[in-house]
Amino acid sequence: MRMEKVESTEKKISSKFIYFFGSFGGILFGYDIGVMTGALPFLQIDWGLQNEAGIVGWITSSVMLGAIFGGAIAGQLSDKLGRRKMILLSAIIFTIGSVLSGLSPNNQGEWYLIAVRVFLGLAVGAASALVPAYMSEMAPAKARGSLSGLNQTMIVSGMLLSYIVDFLLKDLPENLAWRLMLGLAAVPAIILFFGVYKLPESPRFLVKSGREEDARRVLSYIRTNDNEIDTELNQIKQTANEEKSVSKSTSWATVFSGKYRYLAIAGIGVAAFQQFQGANAIFYCIPLIVEKATGKAASSALMWPIIQGAILVIGSLVYIAIAEKFNRRTLLVLGGSVMGLSFLLPTIINMLLPNASPMMIVVFLSIYVAAYSFTWAPLTWVLVGEVFPLAIRGRASGAASSANWVGSFAVGLLFPIMTAHMPQDAVFAIFGVICLAGVWFILKCVPETKGRSLEEIEEQGTNK
Repeated sequence: MRMEKVESTEKKISSKFIYFFGSFGGILFGYDIGVMTGALPFLQIDWGLQNEAGIVGWITSSVMLGAIFGGAIAGQLSDKLGRRKMILLSAIIFTIGSVLSGLSPNNQGEWYLIAVRVFLGLAVGAASALVPAYMSEMAPAKARGSLSGLNQTMIVSGMLLSYIVDFLLKDLPENLAWRLMLGLAAVPAIILFFGVYKLPESPRFLVKSGREEDARRVLSYIRTNDNEIDTELNQIKQTANEEKSVSKSTSWATVFSGKYRYLAIAGIGVAAFQQFQGANAIFYCIPLIVEKATGKAASSALMWPIIQGAILVIGSLVYIAIAEKFNRRTLLVLGGSVMGLSFLLPTIINMLLPNASPMMIVVFLSIYVAAYSFTWAPLTWVLVGEVFPLAIRGRASGAASSANWVGSFAVGLLFPIMTAHMPQDAVFAIFGVICLAGVWFILKCVPETKGRSLEEIEEQGTNK
């Protein structure tokens, strides 16, 4: 009787509701990436941290430190507890962490805030791992590309939302403004919790847990006919059996063995380059960058993050429109080249024209963000999802995620320290060189994956 009641309730959930709240975790991920952009200038004034680049770096990057572990832990636990339960747990951690951040004490508050943001990072890292997994397991094969673009759109929409909230709160007293900015992150987390609470578990997890009938029922909510349901259910069972068999004979040594080394380096390298190219330096610190360039207070430059956020959202929509029209490598090479030049040209122009406008660097950073938004931002995870062979997919995907978060942590920690001791355009020139190194890496070490089956990609890579 109880099962019938659950079934009738779940059948009322539309596929649009499932996909919307299935990807809503991206809003949290994006909000926390962006919110510190506006909070940091007020926090520095409130706690007198203007000359404490090391502390500012730790406050900025502490979330990424937690995310390194959050993604790895969530991936393993989700195989035991399910994607849905782990997303719910992430929403709870995010809510608690956001509230605790807003309640940071003034006495020794720096280290309290760093510790709380490491805790919060566990939820951010979990969301970054769980949301794409849940979406890919719920979406029909023909819609996976566009739905992967939806996840990216949710992330950058969360960033834009945080920039708008920061702007609306900028006229409050410093000690209240940054606390509200950080604390209000609890609102989307609560929305996520109640939305995901109504979602079903993914069919793939249900099959792996021996609940085939439950998996069939969930598929009936999001597929159009019985033939489609039967075909997909059989594919899920076959893949689950293959993964179970493969997992018994795979170790970390297998990932970097001669047979798989080329593809493992390709995927993990792309994930690392995405962060070491310096995008998060802009997303976290654009008001401080404007302050250093113009001499005006960073707290008065909060319109710039909104402009950057709007560019990111537009870029994510452009990617959805062009995703299947251009090769992955073509877009990554184009994006990386424009990004590298956007970082290098201000240094060159300043050498030739010492009196050039200080706002020139902000304009070039906007060009960087535009190029990043429809190339490296979404394509990194598309390529990571396609390039790893079945035998190493679980471990290699985890290694790629960790490499990405390590890069994000390093950039967030080191950027304030570097700009405190070096000219700002010189710091960005270093990132420009890394961008161009990423282009070389794509050309030399990464196979084309568009329009090829996973088996074809594996055959090409293992024959290198």
